[in-house]
Amino acid sequence: MPENEPSDLIQQREKKLQAIIDLGFEAYPRKYDVTRTIPQVVAENAPLTAEELAALKISVRVAGRIMTIRPHGKAGFAHLAGGGQRLQIYVRLDAVGERDFELYKLLDLGDLIGVEGYVFRTRTGELTIHAERLQFLAKAVLPLPEKWHGLTDVEIRYRQRYLDLMVNEEVRTVFERRGKLVRAIRDFLEAEGYLEVETPMMQPLAGGAMARPFITHHNALDIDLYLRIAPELYLKRLIVGGLDRVYEINRNFRNEGISTQHNPEFTMLEFYQAYADYHDMIALTERLLRRAAEAVLGSVEFDFGEHHVSFAKFEQLTMKEAVLRFWPAEAGNLTEPQLDDTQAMAAQVPGLNVWLQKHGVAPIASDAVENKRSGELLALFFETVAEEHLIQPTFIVDYPLEVSPLSKQKPEDPNFVERFELYIGGMEIANAFSELNDPEEQRNRFQYQQNLREKGDLTAHAIDEDYIRALSYGMPPTGGEGIGIDRLTMLLTNSKSIRDVILFPLLRPEKHNG
Repeated sequence: MPENEPSDLIQQREKKLQAIIDLGFEAYPRKYDVTRTIPQVVAENAPLTAEELAALKISVRVAGRIMTIRPHGKAGFAHLAGGGQRLQIYVRLDAVGERDFELYKLLDLGDLIGVEGYVFRTRTGELTIHAERLQFLAKAVLPLPEKWHGLTDVEIRYRQRYLDLMVNEEVRTVFERRGKLVRAIRDFLEAEGYLEVETPMMQPLAGGAMARPFITHHNALDIDLYLRIAPELYLKRLIVGGLDRVYEINRNFRNEGISTQHNPEFTMLEFYQAYADYHDMIALTERLLRRAAEAVLGSVEFDFGEHHVSFAKFEQLTMKEAVLRFWPAEAGNLTEPQLDDTQAMAAQVPGLNVWLQKHGVAPIASDAVENKRSGELLALFFETVAEEHLIQPTFIVDYPLEVSPLSKQKPEDPNFVERFELYIGGMEIANAFSELNDPEEQRNRFQYQQNLREKGDLTAHAIDEDYIRALSYGMPPTGGEGIGIDRLTMLLTNSKSIRDVILFPLLRPEKHNG
């Protein structure tokens, strides 16, 4: 018996199950042949009047979960849920017979039944099935949450998603929209000539991003492997091999913190296009997001929290411009030349920390500043003061070289790279590069990252010799991008937390007594 459930309620339901068995019903039958789903019955019969239904007397067999039940003497009503919709049934003793009516009286909220009958409208006009036969399918031994307050405990909702889906109809809508989003992305990329591929989830090196990986072990080969933090380096190997446009909708795993925007296991779209650069990726991204929003919502405009967001227009700012635009005056004066000067930027941190603490935000730790280059500090300042203000779609371009080990440098300023990140709703949604394809430069970048690893940075990139070898065969100029499916779903479903759009988010194990 599950803990924290009233034992008397469970015992009552178990007794009812035995009584149902005693009536001759199988406790857990193997199948039930339906002729129509509940949504089909509703859609097909909704246009018909009571008179038309009475004349046609359309017979159906449906199945679903009991969400309401209202017995009245020798007759009664119930609502069945299935396929995201509800449908009323009407049960009369003289129509279903004694055995089936006894079953009806033994049913509880949450039970699963099959109903055979014909469609009609009640005096109030509600579409209803007039039952002629009932079939028991499964007993809900555990009671559903009380209908007048529903399932609102977020811990229970995430942990028991099956229950959340049962009683909170809006949750189903979220995941239906997620499904539409993924289909729309696939349709768009296929139309653009992209090939969907699959790359390894277990990799000998954790590459393609700067993140701390999960480690596992393969017993037969006796080697440690890393769960994928990104598919990037494998997808670019395919570009080298001549697959000029490839994409993957993939699960990634990063051994990092959990927040409203981060889950250790998440879904990413990554796509790469030969003979393109990051400007091409910007144009493609705008088209992709507009198409996706139209497919999911029927509009390129939507509400996210207290904001109204529009994909009709996308802004573009350099990282420096974003920092200067949103730098708080109370933190001190900051000028553009200072953003190229490591010492000048480090000198701004005390004033920024005072401002952060005044607004209830943790200050920047000293080890986040020590021995950092100006580009790393610029990225830190951007994350601290600018990100949350980027509500409307905004491409942030011109990223520092130090935080972009896989991107081409800008020819006019090699301290910065041809990279953008797209921010919407205060969240990073996409990350794209003009991909670095010089093998010697790539080795130098990897070596710099390796030096950081040796100093204790567990997110720094390892040296991938095979990837360098692949580049040495020649990779064409390439634009590449990753888009977070979970965060994009948050936007298009107006969800506050990434856990709301992942069916089974990672949680701490339940504590059990004893």
